Order: sequence, then C-alpha cells, then structure tokens
Amino acid sequence: MSEHRPLLMRSNRLLGSALIEHNLVKFEDLEAANERLLEIAATGDMRRSSVLSVLVYEKKVLREEDLLHHVVDDHGVGVVDLRGYDVPEEVKRDLDIDACWATWSVPFDKEEDFHFVATAYYLSPAARTYWEKKLGGQIIWQATTMDIIADFLDRLQAERVEAAKRGGKAVGTRAPFTGSGASTAPFPMAGTAVPFPAPAAGSTAPFGPEGSHPPVPPPPHGSAIPQPPS
Repeated sequence: MSEHRPLLMRSNRLLGSALIEHNLVKFEDLEAANERLLEIAATGDMRRSSVLSVLVYEKKVLREEDLLHHVVDDHGVGVVDLRGYDVPEEVKRDLDIDACWATWSVPFDKEEDFHFVATAYYLSPAARTYWEKKLGGQIIWQATTMDIIADFLDRLQAERVEAAKRGGKAVGTRAPFTGSGASTAPFPMAGTAVPFPAPAAGSTAPFGPEGSHPPVPPPPHGSAIPQPPS
C-alpha cells in the first residue's frame, strides 16, 4: 500500500471536499468518515480504504445512487456496468490493480487515442488527474458503483492468480466478468441494497427507470466516438 497511499489519501480527501461542495453530505458526517478512513488505511487494506464506502455502507449518510444521479445529471457523465462489458485482454493485462483500488477507477477499453474509464470517484479531481496523466490521450469517463468496481478487480485478481499457478498467461474467454450474479460490494451492511441490479447479459444501462436521464453506454469494441475532454 505504501506506493499508492498518497494517491489513495488524496483521492479520498478531494472526493470528500466535492461531496461537501455539492451538498451531498454534511461536514460532521464527512469528518467522522475521515477518521474511520484513517483507521482502516492504517491496516494497509486498500480495498476497504474508501471514504465513500464508509459514508455509504457504515455511516449510511449517503446513498450511492444519489451520487451517481448527480454525476450523470450535473456533469453529463454516462454510466457503465462492467459485469456485462467485453473488456479487451490487452487492457486488463496492463492494469495496475492497486492504483485502481486507490482511485476506485478502472480503464476498460481503448479506441485509438480515446481511453474509457469507469469510476466511482468521478468527483475526485485527484482520481481523474492520475488517470489522465497515466493514460494520456482523451478519456471518456463512465460512472459506476463501488460494487461493480470491486467485482471487476476481484475477478481480475483471481484470474491473475490462476494464471500464475498455471505458469503462463490467462487463457480462454475475454469476458470473465459476466453471469455470476453474485454481489461483492466492498463492505455491504445487512439490509443495504446496491444501486445497480444484476444486469441482463450484455446490458450497459444499469440504472434509472424508463424515461429517466438516459445513460450513455460505451461504444462497441472496434468503433470510436469522439467526446469533449473531461
């Protein structure tokens, strides 16, 4: 965790500031969540070191779906459900999993100079800046939940462990993140529902009733859709 701790702490600190700025949480609730974050971070557990997770799952003073709708409605960001997305092997192969945990963000596709990044931390300038510098080119941001990010990273880690046991590269399907139906929310508390239901296979429109703000799914692999820089 030592290498990515500054990134993790800055990502969380600036996310907290943004949540206050946009009136999504109260100052005293954020203060309590920050104290809890420091306790968790001291254990070295990057997966659980998230101020957003503390606010949503432990303190229960913020609903993640409210944050998602704010990002979509006020910032014009689309949404993606990685459980039904065909992530290219070359993208997965180069991912720094610890950096993904530190920023709760996952690059999941690339088309020419356009990078597609799913994030639960869109409101954190530190998270966005890290990936903008890391990836270069244009980034098309897509909002998603912590549950979906965690599911993707857990499965990717398991795939890498299995490949290491076999002594070679992972083989087989390019889409190992579909069809399980199991939730791996980072710290769900009893009775807490995650914002996105398990999608139908191939779905990239995970939230909102018909007639609500339409999500903007990523383009099919093999095509590029220019979008203004974030």
